[in-house]
Amino acid sequence: MNYMERALTLARQALGSTSPNPSVGAVVVKNAKIVAEGWTQPPGGEHAEAMALRLAGPKASGGTLYTSLEPCNHSGRTPPCTEAIIKSGVAEVHASLPDPNPHVEGGGIRILEEAGIRCVKGEGQGEARKLVEAFAKYTRTGSPFVTAKFAMSLDGKIAARSGDSKWITGEESRRFVHQLRSEVDAVMVGINTALADDPGLTARDSDGAPLPRQPLRVVVDSNGRMPGNARMLSEPGETLIVTSSGDEQSLDAAGRPGTSIVRLPAPDGRVDIAALLELLGTREVTSVLVEGGGTLLGSLFDLGLVDKVVAFVAPVIIGGQSAPSPVAGAGIENMADALRLKDVEISRFGADVAIIGYCKIGGDVHWNS
Repeated sequence: MNYMERALTLARQALGSTSPNPSVGAVVVKNAKIVAEGWTQPPGGEHAEAMALRLAGPKASGGTLYTSLEPCNHSGRTPPCTEAIIKSGVAEVHASLPDPNPHVEGGGIRILEEAGIRCVKGEGQGEARKLVEAFAKYTRTGSPFVTAKFAMSLDGKIAARSGDSKWITGEESRRFVHQLRSEVDAVMVGINTALADDPGLTARDSDGAPLPRQPLRVVVDSNGRMPGNARMLSEPGETLIVTSSGDEQSLDAAGRPGTSIVRLPAPDGRVDIAALLELLGTREVTSVLVEGGGTLLGSLFDLGLVDKVVAFVAPVIIGGQSAPSPVAGAGIENMADALRLKDVEISRFGADVAIIGYCKIGGDVHWNS
């Protein structure tokens, strides 16, 4: 068995429930057998290594710990994982990835090696980076990791000229979107999308039932047009409406349970998107999935605020000169200035194709190693 792959699988299963901590998986192996497993618990709970070692008990002594991220060496809501590892008597630690947290970044491995524990680094590093890409950016910048998601036809349209957009992609693609929502802290749309589609913006299981944990819904509503009877305001979870209009408490949506309204500057008549991301960062939102529309996505791309793109392309032709495209904004004047995605992956979801890539090499520029 590939023990590090098992640790990565455990980390993957915990995505969406650990923020602002990274999602980590850990496996304790003794005599070529897994004796315990652990994964990051919700904030305040155990880290993956501590959980696995507690469950292993005395069996951990002389064994090997596989973990998808370098063990932490500092106290936060919980004690340092390095302390638990040393006390356990583990003889060897395999860590996929150095921790990008400035409080760690190599310090955890150094402490373990000084304690006489053999450390092996780098197994499964590529997958491990994807699992903590939001944490890597947030822990170094205080700003959330931004993923731009859109679905379009072969001719680059996101809706018919009438505005009808249900459905461009098939059921398999939509199911994957629910998975993406379940893994992020917040889902964001512009007011035009909220009005045209009246989306629920929930994360749902394969049976269509809402998941127990829902991402924060964020609506960028510069002029306070969000209706009080919008569908998402009746869905489980919380909604944040961001406006630049005068009295936020006078908006139709004010007072709805689970709904809060905040006013931000609007130097050009629209909410300052950079200020919004800064605000979300102060609320420990580490990742945002932006689902449109074209005006909001255009602003984010124009400002260079997008980290990752998930673009679904469906084998349909919509046509129409006035039919909208996924990204508006100012755009570029010369093709030489076009944003070209890095580390691109292409996946199939039924008849649809998803193109997934990064706006910066390696997913972000927040790694020192």
